[in-house]
Amino acid sequence: MMQAADYKLRDEVRLLGGLLGEVIRDEGGQDLYDRIEAVRQASVAYHRDAASQDASRLESLLAELSLDQAVGLAHGFAAFSLLANVAEDRAGKRRAKDQSAAGARADTPEGALERLMAAGRSQADAKVLLEAALISPVLTAHPSEVRRKSVIDRIAAVSDLLDACDRDGDACSPQILNERLRRQATILWTTRLVRQTGLVVQDEIDTVVSFLERIFLKVAPAQLADWRRRLEAPELAPFIRIGAWVGGDRDGNPNVDAAALKAAFATAARAVLRFYLNAVNALGAELSLSGSLATVSPELAALAQGSGDASPHRADEPYRRALSQIYARLSATHVRLTGRPAPRPAPFEAAPYDGPQAFRADLAVLHDSLVANHGRVFADDGLAELIAAVDVFGFHMATLDMRQNSDVHARVVADLLKVAGVCDDYEALDEEARLALLEAELASTRPLFNPYADYQAETLKERAILEAAAQALTDFGPQAIRTHVVSKTDAASDLLEVYLLLREVGLYRPGAPETCPIQAVPLFETIDDLRASRPTLERLLRAPSALAVAKARGVQEVMIGYSDSNKDGSYLTSTWELHEASRALLEVTDKAGLRLQLFHGRGGAVGRGGGSSFSAVLAQPEDTVAGRIRVTEQGEVIANKYGEPEVARRNLDALTCGVLLASLAPPPDADLTRRHGSAMARLSTASMSAYRGLVYETEGFVDYFRAATPIAEIADLKIGSRPASRSTSTAIEDLRAIPWVFSWSQSRVMLPGWFGFGSAVAGEDMGELQAMARDWPFFRTLVQNMEMVMAKADMTIARRYASLVPDRALADRVYGALLQEWERTHTAVLTITGQDRLLGGQPELDRLIRLRMPYVEPLNHVQIELIRRRRAGDDDPRVREGILLALNGVAAGLRNSG
Repeated sequence: MMQAADYKLRDEVRLLGGLLGEVIRDEGGQDLYDRIEAVRQASVAYHRDAASQDASRLESLLAELSLDQAVGLAHGFAAFSLLANVAEDRAGKRRAKDQSAAGARADTPEGALERLMAAGRSQADAKVLLEAALISPVLTAHPSEVRRKSVIDRIAAVSDLLDACDRDGDACSPQILNERLRRQATILWTTRLVRQTGLVVQDEIDTVVSFLERIFLKVAPAQLADWRRRLEAPELAPFIRIGAWVGGDRDGNPNVDAAALKAAFATAARAVLRFYLNAVNALGAELSLSGSLATVSPELAALAQGSGDASPHRADEPYRRALSQIYARLSATHVRLTGRPAPRPAPFEAAPYDGPQAFRADLAVLHDSLVANHGRVFADDGLAELIAAVDVFGFHMATLDMRQNSDVHARVVADLLKVAGVCDDYEALDEEARLALLEAELASTRPLFNPYADYQAETLKERAILEAAAQALTDFGPQAIRTHVVSKTDAASDLLEVYLLLREVGLYRPGAPETCPIQAVPLFETIDDLRASRPTLERLLRAPSALAVAKARGVQEVMIGYSDSNKDGSYLTSTWELHEASRALLEVTDKAGLRLQLFHGRGGAVGRGGGSSFSAVLAQPEDTVAGRIRVTEQGEVIANKYGEPEVARRNLDALTCGVLLASLAPPPDADLTRRHGSAMARLSTASMSAYRGLVYETEGFVDYFRAATPIAEIADLKIGSRPASRSTSTAIEDLRAIPWVFSWSQSRVMLPGWFGFGSAVAGEDMGELQAMARDWPFFRTLVQNMEMVMAKADMTIARRYASLVPDRALADRVYGALLQEWERTHTAVLTITGQDRLLGGQPELDRLIRLRMPYVEPLNHVQIELIRRRRAGDDDPRVREGILLALNGVAAGLRNSG
């Protein structure tokens, strides 16, 4: 039964769709509009009954399309999907407000604090936890965002127009709103939705910085200020720290080098310093207090007296004179850190700040004087917000992680050792021999690098980027870079190699390892790596160098990867192995007297760890959160979760609330793991067997995958600066997890999000599984995420993709196996949840998915038709454009597809 909110959503979808339809008629012609409508109706009929006469019209309609019509149709449905997302996001904001009015939700500050009180915890407990907390969403450039920034900006403009009318409906008549919306729809229709050229690293840097500047600079300080008020803790340290990978993640990306890292910091610094300069300028315009009318503190008087501002107009305005000096110093800092003059240079010269703390100290002088002499009216003003921003962002804006593959480190270390005459073949040593050699070198002050010797190009490149990192720490302070993630970690030596390379650039000091500003962080990605994570970390923390760095911080960070473990062994197995590895890693750090800080490498799709962040945090094993968590935010998820200030604030609060509840009032995960762990282990084994039996052991499966999904076409989508595969190999093992998941999403199979579950639960005690779904957040979240991804799957459309496979026998065999497992899993999920259909217990999500599918499915059908033409030899550029538009539109409609 539809509710008022659903009618509002439906009306907005119709409004935006109707306006776009008018634009298509005017700009593209009545014939294109009619064909779009005909394909939409045939697609709906196909969805209802693929064997019906109405559905059979679909094939003929698609075959009859000219290339221009096919491209126009793909463009139209893709544009509509984008506009429908605006309506959906606005519906989400309305639901959040309605639910808050009805009673505080657990993922809101009010609701979380209420639940803490009900669990016997106090506000003081929350304050103590957040004082030492680290909650860090880390923005990466992983390529699953298919929208151009120009398109994202248009969508934001449409949303802003509708939001403005909500705020002031009287001033926004339907006629005015329709005119303004139609203008934006016209711009969207005449804007290329897909990129014509590939991305370079600087493009990715600019995109991430645009989110930091437009959203996080405003939202994160406001959130911190709100929690300070709620907890009556005005000096509460920043617990939200925004992270980034762009410019530091060179794993498999040859385009990231020292220049990219420098560009990342310079671009971020320009944005954050511009923000500060504008804020200081605005304060200067506002704080016109006269020294003869207002009392000032001695510190403020001294700051004003030392100003280089000689204007007679401000001689009696101490706050303005102080702000002039602050502005001048900030302007000089802009030159020092970015190499460019400030957008609005200061009228006089001053020394640059040597760091953000000196800038903050000057702002605090003004704030303290205002509050001391004029009371609380100045306690939470624009100056306080600026100070909070400096607390969170410093001059670096986002903490940049470095990442590289362990194989690269091994080759670089081997090269250094060989040239230095220490070891002729480091890579031939076994693990214990490597560790002994590395620990001996880490105790030595003798450098390995000789500037006059010859080295491999890879060695020089790695050294250059670490030298750039050392300079960034000097320029921006210790928050600029905190970790160096080592992908493909399978031994303790993989981490010690990083410390040796850091020693070579002066960041690791023998005799004082505790001063090392960067911690080497293992990334356990595959199933085998996760299972070996305990002994690997145990051996690492027996090394004096690594233990000293961890002891100085009090934490050892470990990154766990959701994507590759899923591609390796199935969604269920990956989820269970991550759970068990997290518990094992906690035991290791507890024994070493350290805290564990888990860094969750999640993606947007369920097969890559996607889903609700709040639920995911609460589903973590007991005591593994403890106030500290880092989570990657990738691709389209960044725009979906942080594209608007209000939505971004809600997501940051949800992450914070999840950490509070998981740390202070956790579900009894340990008891439930003891009770149901043997069943989960059994399910995991069976799921992995079924999954690998299909993906890795079925003859011809790779050929099916490459023919029945648009994997080849995705390589043309130009959504990232990294190649789709780690090598020229066509093996599944060498394919990156993102295009693997993205391909199955486009073909509507969604295999990584559910395959293996139905086979795993066959013959199990359904009563126990129902109890697990009811009582255990870990298992409940697993089932809910799987249910969501299955609701977006469509095996009828998947059958049409299977028709692209030239070998019909292979197509029938593999598609038949997929369909059988989908039906087994579908039946199992309904039995476990006690529902009569998927998402029966999540009616809002069910309605949202049902609303958008009629506009996604035509894009699938057009995509199939154009892929068929392309693979038949039609190399017209319009074929490629139409395929990419369809890829774009399907991804936008499914939302979490990569």
